Amino acid sequence: MADERGRFGIGVVGAGMGAKPHALALQALEDKVNVIGVYRRDAAKRAEFCATYGFAEAEDYDALLADPRLDAVLVLTTPNAREEIVARAAAAGKHVLMEKPVERSLAAAQRIVASCEDAGVTLGIIFQHRFRRASRYLAAAIAENRFGALEAVHLVVPWWRPQQGYYDQPGRGTLAQDGGGVLITQAIHSLDLMLSLCGGIAAVTAMARTTRLHQMETEDFVAGGLEFANGAVGALMATTASFPGGPETLTLNFARASASLAAGNLTIHTHDGQVITEGETSQGGGGADPMAFPFDWHQAQIEDFIAAVRANRQPLSTGHSALKVHALIEALMQSSREGKRVVL
Repeated sequence: MADERGRFGIGVVGAGMGAKPHALALQALEDKVNVIGVYRRDAAKRAEFCATYGFAEAEDYDALLADPRLDAVLVLTTPNAREEIVARAAAAGKHVLMEKPVERSLAAAQRIVASCEDAGVTLGIIFQHRFRRASRYLAAAIAENRFGALEAVHLVVPWWRPQQGYYDQPGRGTLAQDGGGVLITQAIHSLDLMLSLCGGIAAVTAMARTTRLHQMETEDFVAGGLEFANGAVGALMATTASFPGGPETLTLNFARASASLAAGNLTIHTHDGQVITEGETSQGGGGADPMAFPFDWHQAQIEDFIAAVRANRQPLSTGHSALKVHALIEALMQSSREGKRVVL
């Protein structure tokens, strides 16, 4: 329920490295959002986080859920901790906005989506790349069929993560905590954006490996061929072994134009000679600092989620749409393991 100022009540669960852009977005939305409390099991780190951003602490998750001012929880924990957290929120009738991925596996992600659906609460998944100005411009152009049929797709995610300071962190790059490597932890944003713009995938053929640049359980390099349900073909390469890291690039070739999204910047070349540009100067978090990007996209997604809850509609990024990217990731990894084409 809204407070006396009409603000939407949000509780934050988890406050690790990935919480910074969310915290900055919530600060910017102070007139619209009331942060009821932040819950993290580590009391010292919880207190430090709340002192940094001026948020109230929540010492108990059940007490936070019981607060009548609470409309939704923003879940920012590691993937292996989310299923119970979401189930308890759904049972309490609280809406859920959660960091990607939904969980470590497609099956676990499906259980989370089902628990929210059964409880009648809204589930949104953070895929902030959809909320970049350039992404929204291209999505509108595709919806209006400005450039004709999509024929070919090329996705490159040439990122870098160092062993020391990143993969040496306990649990990082493991199946038990993260569920996978570069696909589910880093490239998932670009994969989700690609699916939102290009439609579903019919089949994949892929190779996934761990390079000698990293000592980790999961993959840091994936290459694959894509067959889209609409007849387009495509290729992808995603890695965290490309020093010093560069912007992710999604190139779409249409019947009458080509469009290239490089991080938050779009360039379209039409066959009749036009050059269209859209976007903003920004870093994409492709280098050693994973948080080297603005918080504007997170802010826009939080605003969309709040508007969706209040209007009783689905947000732009839902649990069901996130299941599509989970299915793609599992198909790519299955193709690599089995050495064959996998039909989705």
